[in-house]
Amino acid sequence: MRAISLFSGGLDSMLAIKLITSQGVDVTALHIFTGFGATKDIRDELKKRAKMAGADFLSVDVREEYIQKILFDPVYGYGKNFNPCIDCHGYMFKIAKKMLKDLDASFLVTGEVVGQRPMSQRKEALEQVRKLAEDKEKLILRPLSAKLLEPTTPEIKGWVDREKLLDISGRSRERQLAMAKEFGWEDYESPAGGCLLTEPVYSQKIREFIEYEEFSVEAIELLKYGRHFRLEDGAKLIVGRDKDENIKLQNINHPNYTSFRVPIIGPTSLVNKNASIKDLELAAKIAITYAKSQKDKSYRVKILDYEFDVTPFESKTQTHKYLINKN
Repeated sequence: MRAISLFSGGLDSMLAIKLITSQGVDVTALHIFTGFGATKDIRDELKKRAKMAGADFLSVDVREEYIQKILFDPVYGYGKNFNPCIDCHGYMFKIAKKMLKDLDASFLVTGEVVGQRPMSQRKEALEQVRKLAEDKEKLILRPLSAKLLEPTTPEIKGWVDREKLLDISGRSRERQLAMAKEFGWEDYESPAGGCLLTEPVYSQKIREFIEYEEFSVEAIELLKYGRHFRLEDGAKLIVGRDKDENIKLQNINHPNYTSFRVPIIGPTSLVNKNASIKDLELAAKIAITYAKSQKDKSYRVKILDYEFDVTPFESKTQTHKYLINKN
C-alpha cells in the first residue's frame, strides 16, 4: 500500500507522513513547485526532511500552468493578499490524484489542520478543496485532524487505523512541537513560513507589475529581490540591496530586462530593455546613488549601448518617489 502526501517541508506535513508510515504504508512526499514557496530553491532540503519522516521524495514543476490556471482567476478568490489558497490546495490535490496510478498509490495525505488557517483550513474550505480536486472517492486523508472529520475511504476500508490518527485543531502548535521533540526532529520549516503570495510586499509587487507587463515564470524570480522602482516614463528598475541579491539578480534571465553595473562598488541593477533614454538615465542615477559614490562626483554608467554621466542624488530619500513599495 502506498499513499501520496502533499509536502511543503513544514512540521505538519512531516508529521502527517510519519503517522501514515508508522502504520506500514509507504509514502511518496510530493512537492508541487509553483515558484512562490520561498526566495530560494530548497528542494534538496525537502528531500532530506521527507526521508526523516520515512518517505521518498518527488517534485513536479507546475509554474507555467499555475500562472495560467490558478494565480489570476481563482474560483474562491484571494486571502488577505494575493493568495488563492483554496484554489491552490484543490489544484495540488488534483495533480496528486492524477499521479496515483503511475505511482501505484491508493490515497492522498496532507498535513492540513482544521482551523489552523482562517481561509483554507476551515471545514467548509476543506470541502471546497475536495470538490476542486474532484475527489468523489474521498481519498484525501488529513491524519492530524482525521478524528474531527468524516471518515475517508482509507479509514473506512481499513487501509489505515482511524484510532491511530489525531484530533488536532486550531492555531496552537503545542502538540506538533511535542511530537517533533519525541521524534528528535529539529530541521523543519517555520510554521509561519511558506508562500510568498501571502506576503503584502510581494503581493503589491505583483499587482503593480501586471499593470505594465504580462506576468510570466521569469517574473516570479524577478519580483523576489531588490528595491523596485517605477520610473517617469513607465520603465521598471530593480536595484540589488546586498551581495547575495546582486548575485541572484545577475542570474535572472528575463527577456524584457537587461542588467547593468556601476563603475564603483555598488549594486547590480535590472531595467526594462525598451526603456526610454530618459528612464535609462534616471536608472543610472538611482543605481549610482545606492553605490559607494561621492555626492559631488560624476560617474559614467553604461546601459545597453548607451553611456550616461550621472551624479548621485543628494539623498536616497529623493529616490523614494519612484519606489513601488517603501517598506
